[in-house]
Amino acid sequence: MIGTAQPAAASTAPAKPLAGYVVGIDPGHNGRNWSNPTFINHKIWNGREWEACNTTGTSTNAGYSEAAFNFAVATYLKRDLRAAGAKVVMTRTTNNGVGPCVNKRAQILNKAHVDVAIDIHGDGGPSSGRGFTILRPVADGPNDKVIKPSFRYAKLLRTSFRKTGMPISDYYGTNGMQNRNDLAGLNLTKVPQLLLECGNMRNATDAKLMTSHAWQKRAAHAIKRAMTHFLKTRSSGSRTGTART
Repeated sequence: MIGTAQPAAASTAPAKPLAGYVVGIDPGHNGRNWSNPTFINHKIWNGREWEACNTTGTSTNAGYSEAAFNFAVATYLKRDLRAAGAKVVMTRTTNNGVGPCVNKRAQILNKAHVDVAIDIHGDGGPSSGRGFTILRPVADGPNDKVIKPSFRYAKLLRTSFRKTGMPISDYYGTNGMQNRNDLAGLNLTKVPQLLLECGNMRNATDAKLMTSHAWQKRAAHAIKRAMTHFLKTRSSGSRTGTART
């Protein structure tokens, strides 16, 4: 007797929603920026004006640095994005270096033809203030084509980031958004890009969250969720990167 063919076993491999996409992560500052003030303070052209190459960033009142926070969230985000199938480009890969300058960071992401990018930061606002703010680019030539998609991305990020337990800022921006035309990363970008101030490191409540590994992971997941929604709902003709799904 000839047996009937058996159906092929269903694949149990997890879905890779970001396969074929290239994602950029810029963890603000660097852990040893303080050690080379001559380099960090030299002036670079940010697309509109001269500004310092970089800064040391802020810290919590207990001394946990913004550079360390930014890199921790970026590391968790890189892991999440790679698990989803994305290729990830980082503007720095350790937290024990100096720089690179903010214009160089924009060049790294532009040359990699990333499909979307995030600048991760923590704010050093008034101790009474709480919450996150999303900084959006203003059209200045190089970034003209990505203003509209960046604004759509910002709305998705705001919705997603609120789920981390961090409120919208009550001291900076309007409803969690602030346009900036004085930052090299946003002025020089040729890809949809935002700068996220994840919270106020000078506020005790925000600092408690931002120094928690569990919350840092939630923050990374929220960014990844917004990026995924943004990329998967874009029309194919509007993509800026070279990757293809």
